Amino acid sequence: MLNNRLSDAQKTFFEQNGYLIGLPPVFTPEEVRQMNAGLDELMKLLRPGEDSKEIREWHESSRFLYDICMNETILDYVEDLLGPFYFWASNFFIKEPHSKSTVGWHQDAYYWPLEPHESLTVWIAMDDVDEENAAMQVIPGSHKVGLLKHARSQATDSVLTLECEKGQFREDSAVSLILKAGQISIHDDNVVHGSPANRSNRRRAGLTARYSSTKVKCDLSINPHFKTYLCRGVDAYRHNPIGAVPKQMYGRLERKHISVEEAGDDAERKLGLK
Repeated sequence: MLNNRLSDAQKTFFEQNGYLIGLPPVFTPEEVRQMNAGLDELMKLLRPGEDSKEIREWHESSRFLYDICMNETILDYVEDLLGPFYFWASNFFIKEPHSKSTVGWHQDAYYWPLEPHESLTVWIAMDDVDEENAAMQVIPGSHKVGLLKHARSQATDSVLTLECEKGQFREDSAVSLILKAGQISIHDDNVVHGSPANRSNRRRAGLTARYSSTKVKCDLSINPHFKTYLCRGVDAYRHNPIGAVPKQMYGRLERKHISVEEAGDDAERKLGLK
């Protein structure tokens, strides 16, 4: 039986650097094939003009996605880093071959109306990911400096409009998170990260799952749709609404998505970001 717990050295590395890679594959090649087949089924639910970015929080309506994000090995790793925790968000980040789309430097914590900042993201590779096909990059240790200044920009190819202002960190210290299909990376909600354009002939697809300590509370006045699924431990705080486990395998979620970016200036002022 595999030991799915993190070593003390791995936990220390995450604490110091804000990310973790090099873990054994969580999913077998056959399970990766099944995940990609399931993605194809979800894509069939999109309407004309929509793309994979719309498949966001569909774990609330698709048991297929819910089960992936509740994988026991992933939960073991997350528990070692967060203690008692819940699952609350998922979405795909897919860059097709020769895509010009980028993800500008940012911190997830800036986008999420959550307090305190004790959350992380698991990035599940559905393809082999390397520097050639736009692997995600992180700035090691940047999670320790708190929230950086972000500014709105429409003048880039980034899928985000809120990006870190220049000069707050050394871009030449960036580390690319190289993964084989079936592997995962983990990153802290405060670590600065982004990704370049995919200049290769290969797709780069990943599914992200977001997890938070049970002590983390969402500002429901900014995101009233926030729902949690307890993963490990006891929720002694009971800060947030609880979601229902989906019954259908593939289902579309009909809902407006709201983050700090989408909520606009009022949300940034309310959270003390402006």
